[in-house]
Amino acid sequence: MKPVGVVGSLALDLFPGAAPRPGGGPVYAAQALRALGRPGTLACKCGAADRPELLLHLAALDLPLRLIAGRTTTSFGFEYHGEERSLEVVAIGDPFTLDEAGGWVARALDRVEWVHVAPLLRSDFPVETLERLARGRRLLYDGQGLVRVSELGPLQLDDKFDPDLLRFISMLKLSEEEAKVLVGDELEPSALMELGVGEVVVTLGSRGSLVVADGQAERIPATPIRGELDPTGAGDAFAISYLVARSAGQSPAAAARRASAVVAGILAGRARQG
Repeated sequence: MKPVGVVGSLALDLFPGAAPRPGGGPVYAAQALRALGRPGTLACKCGAADRPELLLHLAALDLPLRLIAGRTTTSFGFEYHGEERSLEVVAIGDPFTLDEAGGWVARALDRVEWVHVAPLLRSDFPVETLERLARGRRLLYDGQGLVRVSELGPLQLDDKFDPDLLRFISMLKLSEEEAKVLVGDELEPSALMELGVGEVVVTLGSRGSLVVADGQAERIPATPIRGELDPTGAGDAFAISYLVARSAGQSPAAAARRASAVVAGILAGRARQG
């Protein structure tokens, strides 16, 4: 069983009338790894003031973990209206540096060849950092790091990312909103192929996903779920589940089906607990 890793900053998710909730790619990916019964390694950053509480939260998930303290924890204000959400960037965390990628992150990911890179904003992983992370590894990159502008206030999306980033990505996971920013509302498979990444997966919420790989495109239906759902973190759970399936030799389409089922189980569990 090949090991997998997750690299990304932790976040504080702020919901109206509720205490701050631990968030960020490593948190939701770790929950999916537990659901899969699959070991994984987390390499994370957050602000020094928030580290003790966030460390306790992650430690409870019982996965190998390295959590480094920086100056600030990225924070988002959330509001949901069905599957639609609005976000405000309340605080911006520190980027992952080249020295970190070749230092403590490399040590945390020793012998890990499949890695989910989970940026929260475009500033999280500069090109030189991503290039270092990609040495000897296959990277699945979350499209948030392409389109999310690193500015305080209402979250802004645009396509002004550095295209050199794409040279170091094996798999790109996009939400429907992110994909439309990059290639337009029609989500033409040919336009997704022109991004230059060999494997692109677009998640479409309750409508499933679109997998574009090896010059072919396939729509994958979602696993049905009933009840009122909290979809926060579903993208990261999908990404790590997809990566686990791919690392085990499954095809891109089969991996997307597996990821859809894992996410459905996690969201249904939340609905029952709620």
